[in-house]
Amino acid sequence: MSKTSNKRVNIYFITIVITLGGLLFGYDTGVINGTQFYFSKYFELTGALKGFIVSSALLGALAGAAFSGILSKSIGRKNSLIIAAFLFAVSAWGSGLPSILPESVSLMVFFRILGGIAIGMASMNAPMYIAEIAPAEKRGNLVTFYQLAIVIGFFVVFLVTYFIGNGLSEAENLSTGWRYMFWSELIPAGLFLSLLFLVPKSPRWLMTKGKEKEAMEVLVSIHGEEKATVEIREIRESIGNDGKHKKVSIFSKSLLPVIIIGTILSVLQQFTGINAVLYYGADIFEQALGFGKEDILLQQILLATVNLLFTFIAMFTVDKLGRKPLLIIGGFGMLIGFLMMGFTLYFSDYSQLNSAGLPTISSSEGIISLIGILIFIGSFAMSMGPVVWVILSEIFPNKIRSVAMSIAVAGQWLANYFVSQSFPMIVESDANKLQIDGGIWNNALPYFLFSGFIVIIILFVWKFIPETKGKTLEEMETLFDK
Repeated sequence: MSKTSNKRVNIYFITIVITLGGLLFGYDTGVINGTQFYFSKYFELTGALKGFIVSSALLGALAGAAFSGILSKSIGRKNSLIIAAFLFAVSAWGSGLPSILPESVSLMVFFRILGGIAIGMASMNAPMYIAEIAPAEKRGNLVTFYQLAIVIGFFVVFLVTYFIGNGLSEAENLSTGWRYMFWSELIPAGLFLSLLFLVPKSPRWLMTKGKEKEAMEVLVSIHGEEKATVEIREIRESIGNDGKHKKVSIFSKSLLPVIIIGTILSVLQQFTGINAVLYYGADIFEQALGFGKEDILLQQILLATVNLLFTFIAMFTVDKLGRKPLLIIGGFGMLIGFLMMGFTLYFSDYSQLNSAGLPTISSSEGIISLIGILIFIGSFAMSMGPVVWVILSEIFPNKIRSVAMSIAVAGQWLANYFVSQSFPMIVESDANKLQIDGGIWNNALPYFLFSGFIVIIILFVWKFIPETKGKTLEEMETLFDK
């Protein structure tokens, strides 16, 4: 095997290990969907309390992302991820409430928040670490592995919880099945924690700590001596330029606009409506589109499959087409998908309800709406899903990268929580009700609102996001200066 192929295996191995943090992000977020049906009955939860348990991880993620910037700057990306992996494992174990712990809903919320903190820490550190070790020409592709891992995590946990649930009786699922679903996360969490000790520290973080020799050794082992020499010089110059100022402030005229742009883009990712579809997909299929319970499993599999396949498109095109074209193309795709769904619902004739009080619509209308959702999911998976993580990981200067990244990711989790909490309220609002109940939007209101935000995203990307493909992280600083 040649030297070049050895280096290539090395960097892909490192990337795969780090992206296990993304897989756990998807797994931990998705496991609650498979468990909540059973533990809600087990504890006889009210709707409000069930909603709080489900969303508690989002609050933890917000906290984790907010403080992980300071932690990452202090102890490094690798050590921060080790802490996150440990928290993933503790959360998975505790959420299942093993016999040595009290049967307490409050305790379950505590462990769900711990898992959320781990998600927030991983979502900030993992893409940033990959960007800091990747060569410029492959950075987009490698960072996109992170989004792919999130999607795979969702897909795997969906299958795991399905097979655990199917293998047990109703009574067994109510008593222990949901615990096994939570505990299944211990396997990827343990793998992530053990493999992290095999990867190096970020060379750019090492340089900010004055450890140039160690940083050079890491870069040589990944990129070879010639490319490493060039990179170490660029990093040194970048840090040296930052060091000319007595104190680097995120509120300085040169840095604040970049942080604002990155944070707005991060927040807008959530206002596409992606997590409304992922979290409430079953409700959408049943209540808005009139599909029966027997069809919902198939449609959930379709969503997960389309999400996975189109993420691969982003992986293979982000370093060829570029970040900006993918965001704009995906934006138009998301807009078309939601408008198809919105107008189909708006003009549907809900002439009667079935015995469960749900709408009865024609099969053609249901199929058009389903195609609209799939177009939306596919377009998001090839654009806003992975590309936002790529841009966030590369646009911030070395000296403030960890803090700026934590601000942008915390904003994203806050937006996620807002959308997840407000979506059911909008769905149940009087204005959104079916026409036969006097509503004016005929169940289409949420999708028109999301479409409006998608238009804003297209305009924002066109106006404020420069093309960053093929540029080193140090070249990026001068790009945004312009």
